Amino acid sequence: MPDFFDLARHFTPEERTIQSTVRAFVDARVLPKIADHFEAGTFPKELIPEMAELGLLGCNLQGYGCAGLSHVGYGLVMQELERGDSGIRSLASVQGGLVMYPIHAFGSDTQKDRYLPAMAKGEVIGCFGLTEPDWGSNPSGMRTWAKDDGDSWVLNGTKRWITNGNIAQVALVWAKVGGPTGEVRGFLVPTETKGFEARLIHKKMSLRASVTSELILEDVRIPKDAVLPGVRGMKGPLSCLTSARFGIAWGVIGAAMACFDCAVDYAKHRVQFAGKPIASHQLVQAKLAEMLTQITNMQLQAMELSRLKTEGKIRPSHISMIKRHNARAALEIARNCRDILGGNGVTLEYPIMRHMLNLETVSTYEGTHDVHTLVLGQEITGIPAFE
Repeated sequence: MPDFFDLARHFTPEERTIQSTVRAFVDARVLPKIADHFEAGTFPKELIPEMAELGLLGCNLQGYGCAGLSHVGYGLVMQELERGDSGIRSLASVQGGLVMYPIHAFGSDTQKDRYLPAMAKGEVIGCFGLTEPDWGSNPSGMRTWAKDDGDSWVLNGTKRWITNGNIAQVALVWAKVGGPTGEVRGFLVPTETKGFEARLIHKKMSLRASVTSELILEDVRIPKDAVLPGVRGMKGPLSCLTSARFGIAWGVIGAAMACFDCAVDYAKHRVQFAGKPIASHQLVQAKLAEMLTQITNMQLQAMELSRLKTEGKIRPSHISMIKRHNARAALEIARNCRDILGGNGVTLEYPIMRHMLNLETVSTYEGTHDVHTLVLGQEITGIPAFE
């Protein structure tokens, strides 16, 4: 587990305990089975209560049975879960960062009491309905809409690429009130509601050990108090994405570490040419040196971002930089590690190809590399270049 600058010396005793506890859980409960689930395209649902028992769901939130971890502690949880698999970290990210966080930040007291304790215990799983078939990088173009029908809201629309969709008991659906030019609001929709359907997306080559769904809403009638009262407009979903991207930035470090450790071990034991391990060759050492440098850069950004978040000084452009950098760096590391393993790198006997395929999705979701590039470009120049 590379930590070239010994950044762990900055961790509190609690944060060290968190990391070692989640690492042990991943080693014992995730790694022995995750390749089989990836190959089968299934999610190990039996891990959800175990994750809840460890306090990993909504673990950076205060109260309501949540663990209330520090930002570094939360990041280490995401890192260790993704060292197992991006699908495992994605469940926790969506549950905590995209559903529990907005209820905690913008929900009514009744909504908080109803959902947060049950979600922390893993008794209720949530999904986040923002992306639509035709609206991904530009979510403000969404077509899902909510009609005010007296004592109810009636929702119609389609959401796609929704993690947890088919195992969720509640969906946080973002919709425009009244029609295509209406104000965006967040609605808590029990998935058992008439007119709500979740369709599993099949034939994925990435995040196979994760539940990915399309949500269909046809005249879904929910009570008036199902709307989040504390936020209006695109600030709602975008603040959720900012929260979740912080966890992604930490999480992909775990995937990069897993690939790096595997490649180093393999290179030391794989013998070619004059009976020497390939780790003795300059080209392999050059790749390993570059990857260690990339991982260290990822760790340094994550630590500094956590400090800024603790001090209340974090900006969305900070999140864009680290999500852009760390997701791309992790993917490059996975590709180079796959190269070191040669043909063996494409099998599920080793974790690298699984991580590499997962990281293709992680690099795309919650803001593509190009979109975050434009966010930084606007920060630098003051000129938006999205249109």
